[in-house]
Amino acid sequence: MSPAETEVASRQRRQLTDAAIAHATRGEWREAAELNQQIVELGADVDTYNRLGKALSEVGDHAGALAAYASALERDGTNRIAARNVERLRLLPEAGGGAEGAKGGKASAAHFIEEMGKTGNARIINLASTRVLAPLSPGDAVTLAIRGEELNAKVGRSVIGQVEPRIAVRLIKLMRSGNRYDAALAVVHDGELRVIIREIFAHPDNFGVVSFPAASGRPAGDVRPYIKGSAVRYDDEDEAGEESDEEPEEVEELDTTLPELSGEPDMEEELLEEP
Repeated sequence: MSPAETEVASRQRRQLTDAAIAHATRGEWREAAELNQQIVELGADVDTYNRLGKALSEVGDHAGALAAYASALERDGTNRIAARNVERLRLLPEAGGGAEGAKGGKASAAHFIEEMGKTGNARIINLASTRVLAPLSPGDAVTLAIRGEELNAKVGRSVIGQVEPRIAVRLIKLMRSGNRYDAALAVVHDGELRVIIREIFAHPDNFGVVSFPAASGRPAGDVRPYIKGSAVRYDDEDEAGEESDEEPEEVEELDTTLPELSGEPDMEEELLEEP
């Protein structure tokens, strides 16, 4: 291939890559898959295969996604994205229809925007089996359902776990009195699931009651806007901390009184004169 042909091919790859990323950002996964497939035909790299795997996974072509991620892993055996997804997708054929039942729709982008008092995040505990969790990805819509004193998190028809008690107790009380909430997966990583929860309706009986009260100057859950390309990870530092009991140091009052005048007439006149 001549230098001119190489330059043309390189430019074409860049244009296709930019377009594929733009489609993925808007959630247009079929278009993204088609463009990434075109890049593969021009000579793919690890990133292209990973993008293709993500797009195919989102449209439900798990076999194609597995092949794409495996191709990425062949080119770079240390690539964690490819390795993690190969391990996840290899579970799906064993799951039969059960794993597919844990796949639901996507939440809207507006769901991931912070709103003081109306959004919070929570860990999901008592997780379902690995086969049920395998198809999940950040952005999947989650349904919250009360079961006794637990708040179940469901994706599609499958229960994926329960909302952690420190959040669930308050939400259950508000839901029973008429509030409604939506949720979406924010973190799906190494056995950890986190959801973003948003209040979508406040019953008149709950007027003035905040779903996610402020703690230490930040909303409970410390929700941050969703970042394009990956789920935002949160540390457990958002537990409500105790306020400091230390008393502030007293500040000594400054003596602001003017010294008495000496009584000499000419000095008094100088001080009273206009500048």
